[in-house]
Amino acid sequence: MKAKLYLSLLLLTGFFVSAQTGATVVDSINSSSIWRTYRLYRPLSYTGSQPYPLVINMHGYTSNSFQQQFYGNFMPIADTAKFLIVHPQGTKDASNQPYWNAGISPTGVNDLLFISQLIDSLKLIYNIDPNAIYSTGMSNGGFMSNFLACNLSNKIAAIAGVTGTMFSSVSPTCNPGRPVPVMHIHGTMDGTVPYNGGSGMLAVDTLMKFWRIKNNTNTVPTTSAVPNISTTDGCTADHFLWSGGTSGATNELYRVNGGAHTWPGASIIVGTTNQDFNASVEIWRFFRKYKLSMFITGIEDNTFENTFSVYPNPVSDIVTVKSDNEIALSLYDITGKELIPETKESTISLSHLQQGIYFLRVTSGERSVTKKLIKQ
Repeated sequence: MKAKLYLSLLLLTGFFVSAQTGATVVDSINSSSIWRTYRLYRPLSYTGSQPYPLVINMHGYTSNSFQQQFYGNFMPIADTAKFLIVHPQGTKDASNQPYWNAGISPTGVNDLLFISQLIDSLKLIYNIDPNAIYSTGMSNGGFMSNFLACNLSNKIAAIAGVTGTMFSSVSPTCNPGRPVPVMHIHGTMDGTVPYNGGSGMLAVDTLMKFWRIKNNTNTVPTTSAVPNISTTDGCTADHFLWSGGTSGATNELYRVNGGAHTWPGASIIVGTTNQDFNASVEIWRFFRKYKLSMFITGIEDNTFENTFSVYPNPVSDIVTVKSDNEIALSLYDITGKELIPETKESTISLSHLQQGIYFLRVTSGERSVTKKLIKQ
């Protein structure tokens, strides 16, 4: 499947790139002494003046960030709905295959830390709405999204998994501490991650029951058949909605009857792929309903920016923050490394720093915002 998918991507990449209006930025951060790369798609509409949601889209086992960017293609949706998409790259396992350590090994690479640091780093570079950060992924990327729901619920508002559930070793210790809205999409004929579970993987029905209990939703879902628009794709789909959860949380399942280990709606066909609905469209429809502030307090508030001023900028020496509120300041470099710990002084000296871009975090109580500074 890997070779077939890669060949299809080589043939189709030119079409996809030309069809998008935005740009892909390839960059990296250092996490646990490993340089970790990512691909971030930035719509043409993004100028930095307004906060944008962020969708994390993770590849499957043996795949990579490049393939996932075009296979689970959110780019046309981001162009019109106005959000950023980051496609992080996993590390290699003992078989030299890219993977995510979604609770697989306590001694393996710390991908939980990497994703957390990636979010922090991107928030310093881009104007990201901290209330609207979401995670999705294919197969192993779906497992990782569920792992983030368990362990990074202070940053991730909602998650969606496609063909990837949760490892049975993870569920006993999964305590997100708040409702986490979850969407899941899975084919009943998935030969890689079986719908009915096995080999340490939760069955889909078990996964949905797990999140139903965590989110305190209604026991009985509302069910409906997805219109069979494509009669030649070899499968159909049903939709299940569990509503009534704490703080408005819901869970959703798209069961693809006869579907394989594939991404519904994808233009790249690697098995029995449902074409009655588009997984990426439905995932964004699900994500956009939720803000992190619905479930927890103390999230960075971009409206706070209007209550203070920062000058001069560009700066050669001293930067001053004027505010009628009690504030605290801290300074970071472009990699997210803290250079000046939080201080309640209203001025910070950059005289000892080289010319370049830095990021000033201004905090007042539970509110905070990050401003880009140019040192000249």
